[in-house]
Amino acid sequence: MDTPALHFLLPFALPASAHLPALLAELELPALEKLLARGVQSAQDVPEDPFVPTLPHERWLADAFGLPGVPSRAPLAPFMLLDDSGTLDTRFWYCAQPAHIHIATDHLMLTDPADLDLSAEESAALFATAHALFAEEGGELIAPRPDRWYLSAPALGDLLTASPGRAAGRNVDIWLPQGKAELTWRKWQNEVQMAWYDHPANQAREARGLPPVNAIWLYAGGQRIAAPRLNRPCVTMLADAPATRGLATHLQIALHGTDAGLAAADGRTFVQIDTLTPHFLMEDWARWRDALVDIDRNWLAPALERVTKGQAREVALTLCGDSHSVTIRSRSGDLRKFWRRQALDARMVPLARLGEEVT
Repeated sequence: MDTPALHFLLPFALPASAHLPALLAELELPALEKLLARGVQSAQDVPEDPFVPTLPHERWLADAFGLPGVPSRAPLAPFMLLDDSGTLDTRFWYCAQPAHIHIATDHLMLTDPADLDLSAEESAALFATAHALFAEEGGELIAPRPDRWYLSAPALGDLLTASPGRAAGRNVDIWLPQGKAELTWRKWQNEVQMAWYDHPANQAREARGLPPVNAIWLYAGGQRIAAPRLNRPCVTMLADAPATRGLATHLQIALHGTDAGLAAADGRTFVQIDTLTPHFLMEDWARWRDALVDIDRNWLAPALERVTKGQAREVALTLCGDSHSVTIRSRSGDLRKFWRRQALDARMVPLARLGEEVT
């Protein structure tokens, strides 16, 4: 087994800087504090556009693997489809996620699709209706999972779309698909919405106090790129996210779920941990704090120990907010610099503020 170099990608690890001191108060995060205090910033991704439609961890993946379109696009849908279905062709695919859009005070707002609690039976019934509508327009809708569908439709071309995690909880107006075929997509979306309005599956959901499925959220559109044309940034990957796993499968990179732990690390190893994501999007900060403590205890502390013992060459952390990311790299020599000391909030607040200074 080759001595690992560990790189952790942590989506939604940087909340708003104004909230960070309170969120970090009284938390025991010794490994994270040491890695940030003694490590050196090696990269940052701060888009000029404050309304960039992609998420920073998606852009990190796209850039690391050599996918085109960053920062406005992260064409990950083909690789999500590969992980969800086990197959991948050369067509242009979008992720087409069943969603709920609700009326706020004076605008429409997207609910995080992950919170829909959509059953397999409900999904199948709603899918059958949408599938028939798209087929009439020359599109193919497939549903390898109840909560995540995919659409291939030549008439739509390459629309600029927003990740649901970017748009959730916000006014949807600026996050709707844009491009030459945007009016075509709105027409199709309206037809689906009308067909689903009084659909028995939605009536049953509303009777149980659940929100109706009243939209399809389109995002991450792209085509398969032959493996030799892509970058191969690591030899081992630990991840549960479908896009990340699909990329690993496509490139025949050794792949493990995060339940395998650091024992599976071999050579240059990439680890994506998504446990902060749902709590960040729901603004459930108590659970976000708990998840951060778990990451420190179960991942960062063992990684730090490995470097200290010479069992790993370095540890890199890519901390993401909802629009930007920062990478801190710690080698064994950095970790021996005991005079580098800084309270965790004093270190993280400026990192979070980087994404807030875009005008």
